[in-house]
Amino acid sequence: MKWTPGGVSKDVEDRRGETGGGGGFGGGRMRLGLGGVLVVLVLSLIFRQNLFQFLDTGAGAGPTPSGAPAASTPAEDTLVQFVSFVLDSAQSMWAQTLPSRGVQYQDAQLVLFRDGIESACGFAETAAGPFYCPGDHKVYIDLGFYQELRDRFGASGDFAQAYVLAHEIGHHIQTLLGTEAQVRRSQRLGGGGRQNELSVRMELQADCYAGVWGHAADQEHILDAGDFEEGMRAAAAVGDDRLQRMATGQVNPESFTHGTSAERAAWFRRGFTAGRIDACDTFSGPVDIAE
Repeated sequence: MKWTPGGVSKDVEDRRGETGGGGGFGGGRMRLGLGGVLVVLVLSLIFRQNLFQFLDTGAGAGPTPSGAPAASTPAEDTLVQFVSFVLDSAQSMWAQTLPSRGVQYQDAQLVLFRDGIESACGFAETAAGPFYCPGDHKVYIDLGFYQELRDRFGASGDFAQAYVLAHEIGHHIQTLLGTEAQVRRSQRLGGGGRQNELSVRMELQADCYAGVWGHAADQEHILDAGDFEEGMRAAAAVGDDRLQRMATGQVNPESFTHGTSAERAAWFRRGFTAGRIDACDTFSGPVDIAE
């Protein structure tokens, strides 16, 4: 991507200087080998909850302010500036888009943390992956996830990193449009039969919204050759089928909550190609669209 390092968005909340009580794999927590850590990490990403909590043998939970500023490396400083650029770019685009649908855009906050963080949606650890909390309109990211994305999931490149943030901002759009509340209501009323299906449709719509921002970024000539392919690889890298196969060697479609690799890439492509929010109706018709 074409961008110039320098400056941090006003919407970035840097909480990397906080420490999580009982964090890490020491203290009272069960120690896992590298393979065990990967399995729990992948399953946490699939089910969007912190499965490491079930390994806790009594250590305290929840972050406590350390009172110290966040220690950072030059490489991490550059990454903070990059996610700031992506955040501002995405929010600027949505601020221009949503009024046409009768909704005034409200800025989301991007919270940077390490190890663990307390949010309006509860306590979460790095293992849960990046997430958006509708309760406080904030996106939470441990920047170390980007190394996992590259090294473990094979999705490298700056636009792969941008896709992750754009996807979470997509959930913010769903909250502002009322989609998130409608889906949660339907999940409560519909029983267990449709909960996962509705979750998949909501996640795929966030992928499509990420593509809509990608289209706008391309129109502004800030994408490089190969950026679209990086986004496609990133979307496919975190498909439920691929993550389950990595974790257990088996695939259970009934437990999908985010969609398959093919579905996630296809909906990202649809948003990128169309560049319109109305192209992202994942709630009507099949989700396994042909592109």
